Amino acid sequence: MVPASTYRFQIQPAFTFDDAAARAQYLAALGVSHAYLSPVLAPAKGSQHGYDVVDHSHLNPEAGGREAFDRLTARLRDNGLGAVADVVPNHMAVPTPASDNAQLWSVLREGPESPYASWFDVDWSVQDRAILMAVLGQRIGQVLAAGELSLDRSAEADGGEPVLRYYDHVFPVRPGTEDLPLEQLVDRQWYRLAHWRVADEELNYRRFFDVDTLAAIRVEDPEVFDATHALLLELVGSGQLQGLRIDHPDGLADPRGYLRRLSEATAAADAGSSAWVVVEKILEGDELLPTDWACAGTTGYDALQRIGGLFLDQAGAEPLSSLYASVTDQSRPFTAIVEEAKREVVEHGLYAEVHRLVELLSGICHDDVNLRDHTRRGLHEAVVELLVAVEQYRAYVVPGEEPPAESVEVLHEAAEIARTRLPAERHDTLAVVVDLALGRVGGRDARAAEFVVRFQQTCGPVMAKGIEDTAFYRWFRLSSLNEVGGDPTRFGTSPEEFHAFAARLAKDWPATMTTLSTHDTKRSEDVRARLSVLSEFTDEWATALATWRELAGEHRAAELDPRTEVLVWQTVFGTWGSAGPIAADRLLAYLQKATREAKDHTTWTAPDEAYESAVERFARGILGDEAVLAAVAEFVELTASAARVALLGQKFVQLAMPGVPDVYQGSELVDLSLVDPDNRRAVDYADRERRLTALDGGAQASDLDDEKLLVVSRTLRTRGTRPEWFTGEQAHYSPVPTSTGNALAFARGPLEAPGAVAVATRLPVSLERNGGWGEHTLTLPEGSWRNVFDGSEHPGGALRIADLLATLPVALLVRAD
Repeated sequence: MVPASTYRFQIQPAFTFDDAAARAQYLAALGVSHAYLSPVLAPAKGSQHGYDVVDHSHLNPEAGGREAFDRLTARLRDNGLGAVADVVPNHMAVPTPASDNAQLWSVLREGPESPYASWFDVDWSVQDRAILMAVLGQRIGQVLAAGELSLDRSAEADGGEPVLRYYDHVFPVRPGTEDLPLEQLVDRQWYRLAHWRVADEELNYRRFFDVDTLAAIRVEDPEVFDATHALLLELVGSGQLQGLRIDHPDGLADPRGYLRRLSEATAAADAGSSAWVVVEKILEGDELLPTDWACAGTTGYDALQRIGGLFLDQAGAEPLSSLYASVTDQSRPFTAIVEEAKREVVEHGLYAEVHRLVELLSGICHDDVNLRDHTRRGLHEAVVELLVAVEQYRAYVVPGEEPPAESVEVLHEAAEIARTRLPAERHDTLAVVVDLALGRVGGRDARAAEFVVRFQQTCGPVMAKGIEDTAFYRWFRLSSLNEVGGDPTRFGTSPEEFHAFAARLAKDWPATMTTLSTHDTKRSEDVRARLSVLSEFTDEWATALATWRELAGEHRAAELDPRTEVLVWQTVFGTWGSAGPIAADRLLAYLQKATREAKDHTTWTAPDEAYESAVERFARGILGDEAVLAAVAEFVELTASAARVALLGQKFVQLAMPGVPDVYQGSELVDLSLVDPDNRRAVDYADRERRLTALDGGAQASDLDDEKLLVVSRTLRTRGTRPEWFTGEQAHYSPVPTSTGNALAFARGPLEAPGAVAVATRLPVSLERNGGWGEHTLTLPEGSWRNVFDGSEHPGGALRIADLLATLPVALLVRAD
């Protein structure tokens, strides 16, 4: 069963299963077919996102548990809706206290002898055979001397076990060690308590990216897979879930094998076809999703990038680059910033992961006389440079199999780059590392197979932490391009490029998910739409920016980096709503995250109070300066019409193109949110329900919120009533001829007789400069057509675009006959 569309709910203690159930009737009226739920399994206490699972056998108790989930799915079913859930196969939480994760607690208590030892990817070969728990505020000797660590035996009288306590942290005691002196007791555990800074250098369990509190699990083990997926498969089997969204499959040992096992398990669970499954896969550049993955496609970041590019004027790239360089005195290309950021991540934040790779290589080379002269230092340098040079999340090499040509190309291209950064005497070592990464040497050595997997599992964190969580916060030519799965150097999408992309989706991945906003996007779709118009207002933007900077001079401290200032101005402009500027607390929270992620002046681990105070002073100053705000408001008004076109256009294209469109919670109206947690704020559903009821009653759209809701609801309803036009075997995609590149038009449905035609305006400023629509036309297929947004009817053949788009910059035409 393929959803017609989905609506994303962020389940958390503040928005429970029952809260979602209360919106079932609204979702049905909106036109979606499935509620798309963030992770539903039990997370760490107080979790606001659910990706820190602690118990796979229970549904989130703080969201209402199983009883509330049953009420939710029943309510959805009563309203003709289904449900899709987020799945986190890659990791579990290391919670505080650790006892909240029963499997982890057992391993900490019993070490390799624990029945759950195979769950976690722990290197037991370290000197003290102990899992590093880097939670201490100072070094272990100082903690012991200060008496901050204690043995608590108070539970023994009730049949409980003694525990070690360190403030809120609680750890089990290895049986037989409870009577030892405290210093010896601490030294005899299956875990090693350490200062938190030790983690980046000596951590010996695989984690999610660089997050110590998310320990990777070995879902490639069939027993682990069965245990962690039993409840989810039960929900699929009972019909309460019809689909699954897989979080970060690139972190798994064998993504292809996992998806095959999941496909078989979901088919067995409901005694029918496999569930609809999409994967959170970041496709870089022209990378394609592996065709041997048992899934319906991605979660849509590839579509997000192409759709957004349609509403960028490619002619604006050079002027915006020059402006950014002149304002910030930064002329380095983004590629150089990426290299620098990835190198920092590899050499610091992910040092422990790199060290483990080098240990494997060193052992392999030492035991093979032909490879013995490759030194540990040389191997380390080669691994670092190769990781920095790899340009996608994974190469998809499977131990024991001939590597695909695409995988070979990825690593050979990376090696060519790495070779230019290494001295000549390291080139042979680099070649060995590449051959080992491709599984071409090492024979049956288990360590060689392990290296193939671990190298790929490290590429993803380097990409994510180096680019998305560092470089994207250091370069702001146009911040709307600094998006998950995006490439800030790729400026704009031509209609021809989009048509080719959409046609390929319709052919190869017709049931993939498409999206514009997610819980991970750096900015909501509407903030990005607002910012995209700067590509058409480059001269006006330069003038406005100079004016704002001059007006804000008294708020600017000497410490403020001009790059941060440019980000502030773009953020204030992008989030300017109908009521004016963003609230100070939201802006300040965002800027703290942005500057700490950039790691230029301040970081999460070493905050620079002087720099952060300078940023806060500037942000508060401009938000309280009437002259500044008046100048910004004037520019917002100047660009409002173009922003409306981009905002409505990109949403409509996403909803009408091939794939299953997702609507992120609240984004059916204009949503000017920033990166999490800002995008998890409460949604005013009462307002949305009131507006939809009024539109359904015949009221005209009174503002941009109403217009967006009209476009979303009518397009989703059309998809719901005629799914065969959009996701069925006959759901083809074909460009519709237009006489101007300012109109994007395409047909959906059977090639010989399409059922729907979508038309969207793009680049309205250039359109106006060229005299508007004038006599420009598009050519409709034969038949009689009705625009579902305004009820107007049009015959097939040549149609004046001005007549079609008289009230809205988009149109959805369906066959009236």
